[in-house]
Amino acid sequence: MIVELIKEIGIDGARYIEENLDEQFQALKYLSEHQDSELFIKLVVANALISYQLTGRGEQWWWEFAKYFSNLEVTSLYEAYSNFLPTSRYNRRLVGQKLRRIKRVEGFLNSLSLGELREYYGDMRSFWLALAKVVESEKEKKTIVFAVKMFGYASRIAFSEFIPYPMEIPIPEDVRIIKVTRKLTQENPRKFWREVARQTGVPPLHIDSIIWPILGGADISRAPKPLRFKLLKLYKLIK
Repeated sequence: MIVELIKEIGIDGARYIEENLDEQFQALKYLSEHQDSELFIKLVVANALISYQLTGRGEQWWWEFAKYFSNLEVTSLYEAYSNFLPTSRYNRRLVGQKLRRIKRVEGFLNSLSLGELREYYGDMRSFWLALAKVVESEKEKKTIVFAVKMFGYASRIAFSEFIPYPMEIPIPEDVRIIKVTRKLTQENPRKFWREVARQTGVPPLHIDSIIWPILGGADISRAPKPLRFKLLKLYKLIK
């Protein structure tokens, strides 16, 4: 049943959900209107890498981030986050650990021009591997693959172009995805959704975009009628 529904929704449906129902995408659009494109993309990647152990919902955190950095002059990501995280409402845990991660990725991000970011957008697999190496993390880790997803969102907004995510990048195994997977199978979540992706032709990061906002309370009624019916069916299956 889940395979049939994901296949019916498809990449086009996933794109609609991402761009119209996902609050994280809306927060990024807001920030993009108040920041330089190059800095905007780099901020999004850095922020995604520290989006764990939150003290609120993901949607709340991304709006807090977007509003904080709107029109803010940033000369150093590390310094900016050294000021931001201690005062954050939705990301107050493990501040020292998260700042160390910002420090590790800052040099890599600073080295990239807007043109090079555009090249990475056309080859997100390479960006994924480069990011994992810089952060010194396994490439399948939740925050690494999530950072690639958010890099894709930010690049789509900045460059006004939609490029689907690569099939080989796995789904981020966060609490919502793990919970849904347990309702459907006893398999490892990453392995299960990789197989769903293979059968449906919808890459795992786009499957994440279909499932995550629905479970987060996205307003399905705003979707066009055919898509709305499919999303309601999916919600009943995974809630």
